[in-house]
Formats: sequence, structure tokens, C-alpha cells
Amino acid sequence: MKKLAAIVLVTTCLFLVSFTSDKKGYQVGDDVSDFNLKSTSGEMVSLASYKEAKGFIIVFTCNHCPFSVAYEDRIIALQAKYKAKGFPVVAINSNNKDIEPEDSYEEMIKRAAEKKFNFNYLYDSTQEIAHQFGAARTPHVFIVEKQKSNLILKYIGAIDDNTDEPEAVTKKYVETAVDQILAGQEVTTPMTKAIGCTIKWKK
Repeated sequence: MKKLAAIVLVTTCLFLVSFTSDKKGYQVGDDVSDFNLKSTSGEMVSLASYKEAKGFIIVFTCNHCPFSVAYEDRIIALQAKYKAKGFPVVAINSNNKDIEPEDSYEEMIKRAAEKKFNFNYLYDSTQEIAHQFGAARTPHVFIVEKQKSNLILKYIGAIDDNTDEPEAVTKKYVETAVDQILAGQEVTTPMTKAIGCTIKWKK
């Protein structure tokens, strides 16, 4: 019996280690580190460069994914609505261009010009920032709030609850979260499931 109990205990511990080691990237409540990435404007952009920001709507997205394309106008609208309130959009493309040539830096520049992006569109060429955040899909949103010298993660997930039909959206997760942060309230839905294409990782 003692031997059996020991085997069960070891198996349980191995399972727990395996389970906890799968936890990747930031979690809600974590202090987020700044980054410095090249924008389609040719400039290097960090969160610290937004001197007046109260926080950020960080969106991992790309050119080719139909889910990202479906949300482009809504991301533009988020910037138009919330930049003046202190929560600008910062979009990041982390896809491997060797797998998806349409997501190269050169193609990002073209897409930003075609769609007249009103936000910074940054290239995470090493994929370090996507790994750091735990981004998995496009689009995948991370909302952070400035608290003194810290950047605290308040929301992870989807933009809203209807990719295909903007007019049929019933839950605007990102807007609700930012509105609650601006009102000094807790975010009532801090996590949702991001729906989209998987990030194309380097092998």
C-alpha cells in the first residue's frame, strides 16, 4: 500500500508540474514590462514614449488572418474613441514572415497605408514580445493600466463576441474593460477566449 501511495503521489506531482509549466505569459494582475519595437512609420516605439497615456490597448494582430482583417475597422474605432481618453491602441504583428510572407514588415507598411491605420503598428520580428505576453492568436488583446511606475495587466482576450457581424455584437469586452478602468472600477470580465488564427511561430 505504501508503495502504491508513493506511486500515486509521484504521478500527481508530475501532473501538477506539467500542468503548471504550461502556464505561459502574463496573467491578469501582473506587472507588464515595456518593449521597444519598430513601427510601420520607421520609428522605434515603446510604451514609455506615450507620456500622457493612462494605459494601453495592446492588440496582437497581423495582415493575412481573416479574423484580424474582420476586426481592423473596429481596432481603428477603438483608437479613435480611447486615445484621447488616455488608452491608445498599440498593435503588434509577431507572425513569422517565412511562414506567412503577407505578414512581413514591408507588407505591414503597405497594409497600414491602405487602411489608414491611426495607431502604431509594430513588428515583433523576434517574437519575444508575443512569448512574453503569452499571445496565442490574432487578434489577441491585452489591456494594461498605468499605476505609478507600473503597467498592470487588467484584461486578456477578445475584442467582442461577434467576429463576423459587427452590428450583431452584444458584448464589447474591450470597451467595457477600458470604461471600467477609467471609472476607477474593477474589470468585471478580466478574461475571455481570443478567437482567431494561431500566431505563426518560428521553428
